[in-house]
Amino acid sequence: MTALLTVDKISSGYGDIPVLRNVSLQVGANEIVSVVGANGAGKSTLLRSIAGLLPCTQGSIRFDGERIDGLPAHQVVVRNLVMVPEGGRLFPFMSIQENLELGAFNSSARPQLDKTLEEVFTLFPILSSRRLQLAGSLSGGERQMCAIARAVMSRPKLLMLDEPSLGLSPIMVEHVFEIIVSLARSKKIAILLVEQNVGDALDMAQRGYVVERGQIVKTGSGRDLLADPEVQHAYLGL
Repeated sequence: MTALLTVDKISSGYGDIPVLRNVSLQVGANEIVSVVGANGAGKSTLLRSIAGLLPCTQGSIRFDGERIDGLPAHQVVVRNLVMVPEGGRLFPFMSIQENLELGAFNSSARPQLDKTLEEVFTLFPILSSRRLQLAGSLSGGERQMCAIARAVMSRPKLLMLDEPSLGLSPIMVEHVFEIIVSLARSKKIAILLVEQNVGDALDMAQRGYVVERGQIVKTGSGRDLLADPEVQHAYLGL
């Protein structure tokens, strides 16, 4: 496997409070990789560190052959590595289309805005039919779809998703996960997924990592981790 993203022994946290310790992982091109673990284990901190929102105190991060640790978040996005934060964080008083167009702000995506917008509306037909509706009036599942669609507007090579199923109904969770798999297959986008819904997250992933107390404690194929008795006992109630 040729790694698109390589995280090598990073540590990071918030001020003087350490969260991640010596964490390493890889994501290959067009691969879905899931990071699972309990609430507070450090999963979101990992994504924020990769995205340039938190500084690393040690280690390195390489993306598409270039070292990116130390870069500010807006320069990470320009390199086609994009994160959808927990809750999506749309602009509620702007329309769906206006939110989507903001996703194509970087110099590589802007010239293809119209083309990408039509591609996104094909992938998310419910957004197309409501393109002039205010984003703040959407349901939780629709907001999550709009947030993912906005990220796709930047034409990412790697899309990082932080708890995309949080607060959604079981039917909408299934739909959002179907969209994630479709993006990896049809758009050839690599996915790094942070998720507390361990069963579904590992089921869709080629590989997975289990995080506990800021450290990677297990890694393997999604199938192997689902079959691991310790993972089943700790996270699946089996």
